[in-house]
Amino acid sequence: MTAVGEKNVDRLGDWMENVLPERHIYIRSHGETRAFTLTPGRQFTLIFLTAALLTWLAISTGFTLFFAAAHGAGAESEVLMMKAQMERWIADRQARLDIATQQATNNSGSLEDLAKTVTARNDALVKVLSDFKGVPGAAAALAPAPIDDGLPPIERIYSVRAEQERLVTRAEAFAKTRAERLRLAFRLAGLNPAAFSGGGGSPLASKDPASLAQFLGVDVDFADRIHSAAADLSDMRGLQNSAGHLPFGRPTIGTRESSGFGVRIDPFTHTPHIHTGQDFAGPMLTPVYATAPGIVSFTGVRTGYGNVVEIDHGNGFMTRYAHLAAYSVHPGQRVALDQRIASMGSTGRSTGPHLHYEVWINGRPQNPARFLKAGDYVQQN
Repeated sequence: MTAVGEKNVDRLGDWMENVLPERHIYIRSHGETRAFTLTPGRQFTLIFLTAALLTWLAISTGFTLFFAAAHGAGAESEVLMMKAQMERWIADRQARLDIATQQATNNSGSLEDLAKTVTARNDALVKVLSDFKGVPGAAAALAPAPIDDGLPPIERIYSVRAEQERLVTRAEAFAKTRAERLRLAFRLAGLNPAAFSGGGGSPLASKDPASLAQFLGVDVDFADRIHSAAADLSDMRGLQNSAGHLPFGRPTIGTRESSGFGVRIDPFTHTPHIHTGQDFAGPMLTPVYATAPGIVSFTGVRTGYGNVVEIDHGNGFMTRYAHLAAYSVHPGQRVALDQRIASMGSTGRSTGPHLHYEVWINGRPQNPARFLKAGDYVQQN
């Protein structure tokens, strides 16, 4: 080290001794005294570290305050932005509501007039659906709920529209379920339901949806639903009316079904032979009933059948009741469904008391079991 450098070091040491003179600290504990010497160098080191710590704390606090202020300004900006968006959304919804109200007023004059119009449509719907209340179960299914005339106009509109939806939904379910059951019954009998579904007499089914919409004063979509329900109701009514004139009844009660329709072994010749009817075994003189309304076309003896009653039911349908002990009707007499016409016997080619029952369509024998099953199905409606 040069003489100049040594001189500077000596000056620094003298300065530190003058500013930070050596200090002695005495600590007495438990009867003992300890001495600590704080040299100028140690004091300078402590002062330096303390100053560095205070500087770090000041810088950290400054940064914290700065970022907090910046974040507060950003949050306030977000709040203002959300408030502006909400105000725009409310204004848009209010504008839409004003337009809808204006349109409703322009179209109907007032909410009161609109309520009267909707109520009139409901009255027309109820009036037309009432044409089908003669069908079993329809009165309960299609009974309208009362509308409170004391409700405010807008509430009355909603109540009537809800009632219209309920009526149409119930009508759809009621008509479709019963029409499908009747169609199935006719198919079980080997008959085409479409040939027997006419005659329902529904003014709704006779109109196309567009005309029906104008007639009822409703929209086309609503009219289309009414038309669909009315078509099923019309088919159901037509099928039910037709079923009442077809041999779907049972010719005897409490008897046992024995030989059925088809090929069987003849009990006399013991050879295969076509059996054209359904046999019912029971006690002698068991009552025999007409299975459908009609006109007696024949009474008397036929070869192999013994005593016979034949009834013409119209539309090509005829039923034959054979092996009778006696009969109580005569040709030309009109008989009703389930009317007693004869008594079970064992006349003709018979091995014991039983009824031989046949169903004919246009001169061809049918399987009576299908008609019996169809009749049981119809009775479930």
